Amino acid sequence: MRARRATAQLPLVALPVLVLVAGCGLPPAADTVLPADSIPGSYGAAVRGDDQVGDPAGAPETDPFARGDATEWAERWWSDFDDPVLDSLLTIALSENLDIAEAVGRVQEARARVGIATAGLLPALNGSGNASRNEQPANAGIVGGLFGGGNDSIPADSTAQPRPDRFAFTDYTASLTLSYELDLWGRIRRDRAAALADLVASEDDFRGVRIGVIAETIRAYHELVDLARRAELTGEILDVLEERAALAETRYGQGLVSSFELYQIRGELRATATSLPQLTAQLADARRRLDLLTGGFPGELDALLESAAPADEALDVDAPPAGIPADVLVQRPDVRAAARRLEAARLRVGARRADLLPSITLSGTVGLQASEPQNLFRLDQWFNNLAAGLTAPLFQGGRLRANLGVAEAQYAQQVAAYSRAVLTAVGEVESTLRQFDDQRDRFGTLAGQLDEAEASLDVQTDRYAAGVGGYTDYLDALRNALNVRASVATARRDLALARLAVHRALGGTWVPEDDSSSSIEP
Repeated sequence: MRARRATAQLPLVALPVLVLVAGCGLPPAADTVLPADSIPGSYGAAVRGDDQVGDPAGAPETDPFARGDATEWAERWWSDFDDPVLDSLLTIALSENLDIAEAVGRVQEARARVGIATAGLLPALNGSGNASRNEQPANAGIVGGLFGGGNDSIPADSTAQPRPDRFAFTDYTASLTLSYELDLWGRIRRDRAAALADLVASEDDFRGVRIGVIAETIRAYHELVDLARRAELTGEILDVLEERAALAETRYGQGLVSSFELYQIRGELRATATSLPQLTAQLADARRRLDLLTGGFPGELDALLESAAPADEALDVDAPPAGIPADVLVQRPDVRAAARRLEAARLRVGARRADLLPSITLSGTVGLQASEPQNLFRLDQWFNNLAAGLTAPLFQGGRLRANLGVAEAQYAQQVAAYSRAVLTAVGEVESTLRQFDDQRDRFGTLAGQLDEAEASLDVQTDRYAAGVGGYTDYLDALRNALNVRASVATARRDLALARLAVHRALGGTWVPEDDSSSSIEP
């Protein structure tokens, strides 16, 4: 009989232990998604090796939650373009751009949410003051039950003192109430940790927006400078073609050239003339984008852009240091933000699992109570009330289970989002490095072609000045040189934008620690 009783009591004794064990592994395991050893060790063979910096042995840690000790953010990486007008535009954009202002607001919102989540770890203290008056008949309620009613209950021949027909009660109370939930299963702590992860993710989002604004400002500026230069060269080409067409008409009238040559020159003149309005429209669009990026109205940048001029000096044809593909885990703000959101989703799964377990709440009230206002603050009028409550969810209509299902589905989404962010980042760096390499070859080829066109123009100029060459040959050489100059200007822009794309794909640029000590503050 005694053994049977012990056996029957065993589940009740073991229940707290079983519940405690069940709550230990609430969040899913933090398995690494796309670990570093699954990422290629280097970029593609098409990218020239002399552009690469770093190797797997000397690479920074690939923990997406780390900032990296071996590298630091180069705050003004755009100084590689060596353009004071561009520097001024970026200074304006970084202080006035509305996308950046919106991103700052999201960071502030996330910081406030951390405060909300942190409040659950602390006791809640409320103060209250009440004044109440209760009046009721003597033959009703508690008073009637205690004293047997009013005068109606006293016999007529009784010598008892008459009782009042009504009773009135006045009560004044001033109290403090303290309540606190014991975070047995870590639900509140995990919700707070998830909020902190969201805060860091929003800060990385801010850095990503900032990089995007910088990149788009540089792109719009280079397009504007290139379009202005091409419009200028197109005007010069039109002047040459008009003169060349007039000369061809004269020579055609003299029977010295064929109609095919005349129509060919006229067609080239009209084609060049039709390209000028298109360039003007593209120039206006670039100006509009610059106005939007700098948070201003049209015309506010006119004074600054008047000094903008094409850069004719030699370009930096070396790609920014790309390191190894695994570096994107710490370099790219979007990858770091995806990793943080993945961790936040994992922690929220644990918090929602904790919702299914019992909770213990402690509460206490202490205060002063009196029937007269002047006696309310007498210390002997104190009272207190202490309580502890255990609440276990038994039936919620499936709400708690559904909340857990939502959290698990969101975690699965963030796993996929983080994997996609890593794949996208590595692919973008690979692609932009290849494009930079191609644009560098194109620019070198066109630069050589420009040297030949300038040499040909010099020869035809000297021949015409010496009277041994025709004016037509001189105009053709000048037109060819102008066309090549326009192509070189476009190639210069494309090479600068290709370098910009590499910077953006890398999350800005990363340099050796002793080369930069700047921060990431806005």
